[in-house]
This record gives sequence, structure tokens and C-alpha cells, in this order.
Amino acid sequence: MGVVRTEQETGGRVSWVATAAVAAAFLVTMIGTTMPTPLYPLYEQRFGFGSLVVTVVFATYAVGVGTALVVLGGLSDRIGRRPVLLLGLVFALLSSLVFLIPVEPALFVGRLLSGLSAGIFTGTATATIIDLAPPTGKRRAGLVAAVVNMLGLGLGPVLAGLLAQVAPLPLVLTYVVHAVLVVLAAAALAVVPETVRPRGLRIEPLRVGGIPPEVRGVFGSAAVGGFAGFAVLGLFTAVSPAVLAQVMGVSGHLAVGATVFGMLGASALGQVSSARVPPRVALPVGCVGLAVGVLLIGTGVAVASLVVFCVGAVVAGLGQGMSFRAGLAAVGEAAPQEVRGAVVATFFLVLYIAISVPVIAVGAATQIVGLVPTTLVFSVVVALLAAVAAVLTRRAVHD
Repeated sequence: MGVVRTEQETGGRVSWVATAAVAAAFLVTMIGTTMPTPLYPLYEQRFGFGSLVVTVVFATYAVGVGTALVVLGGLSDRIGRRPVLLLGLVFALLSSLVFLIPVEPALFVGRLLSGLSAGIFTGTATATIIDLAPPTGKRRAGLVAAVVNMLGLGLGPVLAGLLAQVAPLPLVLTYVVHAVLVVLAAAALAVVPETVRPRGLRIEPLRVGGIPPEVRGVFGSAAVGGFAGFAVLGLFTAVSPAVLAQVMGVSGHLAVGATVFGMLGASALGQVSSARVPPRVALPVGCVGLAVGVLLIGTGVAVASLVVFCVGAVVAGLGQGMSFRAGLAAVGEAAPQEVRGAVVATFFLVLYIAISVPVIAVGAATQIVGLVPTTLVFSVVVALLAAVAAVLTRRAVHD
């Protein structure tokens, strides 16, 4: 039903070169989505806007991600994985080129294009990596995809922060470097075999309730834990640049990038370290880690302690990594190959809703009540959400 090779045949001829090429392209795409994070202060100086506009810029990115996931989430199941991967790289390249235009509207257009690239790539690249794995390696492939996703998100601020700290013209050089990486990633996809037999171009938006019955149980429990985890990521990425500057007295673009990487790097570590932990354990334990970590983040802001703030980021990242890895691997493995792209895209749609809402809400609330009270309130709210998710996932995996 649209599959080029049976899973058994694929298992006999696994191409790790092809898997590495897809992973590299995935990494480069996700790097581009978070590169602007430490550069926002520079944009504020150039264009004279405040934190509310930064929130709107992020909302524009979220719209791009959601649009791509809803409209194009299942496209790779019908026309093949490689064309959709290349389309995602085209949007990533256009995003970096648009960012080079020194006018304020370019910031919004660039983030929209970046969101489209992320929305196209996340589900398709994950499905492709799982397709290329042998039958006994599907869960490990899901781990690879999850780690690459988080590492890309984490490396973006570090790379941009480093360039802004030590190199000239950071608002130019940063995107030139990324554009070159995108071109190299596109060339690397030449070694990737197609794993899906094309069935003709027909765009069918993702449907609510369109998850196959045999996947719904796994999907539901994974989505609850994933939602909580990405809500934590959204909260942290929203407040960390302002918190470092206004509360901790820490300045420097590299410091912002390194702090964000602390959480996302810990997420990748949590995914790898929990690879042999069954989902019934990893999901609830990860959610508990999220709750503890986000409370530490709020405490660090309340007492102006950089150490507590960073420790909370690491703890939350470890918990998020555990729950995300378990959920993504379980969903990808359970989904039939002919609809795997759509199922994984739907899962990521849930996650990007979670990562978007806190950022938009925090930006709006900060304008009304201030940074510190907003951060404290949202830390408590997200911690409660993570605690509820721990209970729900614990019950779900035992039902």
C-alpha cells in the first residue's frame, strides 16, 4: 500500500549513510529555527521594538509550523519522503536569505518561512529515519530522530550567539553560514533512497481524529507527556534572554545561547540515557522531572539565582527528553508505514501548539504585570500541567 520495500527487505539492506544524511539535514533545519533567539536584542536595537513584538515574531513562526503540519503533514506518504525533505530545505534556505534583508517585515517573513521548514521537516525526517531502520531498530531510529531534533534546536542559539560574540556583522554572517549548511544538506540527500512509492500529488490536511485505531492508545499517552514537555521548552525559551539580562545581570549573546542549550542539551542527554527504559516508566518519570525542573526555574527567578535557574533548566531538560523520546519512539513504531508521516506530523502538531502558547502568553502578560511575576505564575502553571501529565501517562500506559 504505497511502500517501496517490505520492512523485512529494508532490514536486510539498511543504509547508515542514508540515515546519517537525513539526520544531518534534520539537524541543519532545526538549527535554523532557533538561531534568531540570542539575536533578538540586536533586532530590538536596530528596529526599536520591545518584547511584545518579539512575541508576535515567535507567533509568526508558530503559525508557519502549524500550517505546514496541518496542510502538508501527510504529503510524504503520497509523493515520497525525498521531495518533501527537499521542499523543507528550500523553505529553510529562503528563510535565511530573507533574514539578510535589513527591514523589519523581513523578520516576520523569515520566521514564517522558518516555521514552514520546521513543520515540513519534523514529521517527514522522523518518518524517513524510521523507514530506513530494520524491523528490530524502529525504536532506536525514533531515538535518533528525537535526539537530532533537540540537538538542532539547542545548537542554533549557541552557533548564533558565538558568531554574534566574536564575528562581525552577526545579523548577516549568521544566516550566510546557515544558508551554506542548508545547501550542503540538500546535496547530501542525494544518497537517500526513496522509501515510499508515490501515489500522486493530492494535498489532504491532517484530520482531528484521523489517527488509526491501533495507534490511538499509544498516541494519546505520548501526546499528553509531550505537550507538558514542550510547554516547558516554550516557557524557558520565552523568558531566558530577558531573565538573564534583567534579573541575573548576565549579558552577552553567547551566554543566552549557552543557557538555552543547557536545557535542550540536557533533553538530548535524557533521551539517550533513557533509551533502554520502557515507555511505561520513561513517560511518567520524565513528567515528574519536568515539574521539578520548572519549579526550580521559577525559584531561580524569584531569588535571582543563576545557579538555581540553570539547574532547573537541566533537570527540566532531562525530564522533557525522557518523555519526548519515549512518546515519539512509541508513536513512530506503532504507526503503519503508509500513514507514518501523517501520524508523526500530528504528534508534532500537538508539541508545537504546546511550545507556542506559553511564549505568546508570557509575552503578553509581561507587558501587563512584569517579567518576574509572569515567570513565577507560568512556572507554577506548567509544573501543575507536568504533574497532571505524570498521573495521566502513568494510568494510560497501565490500561
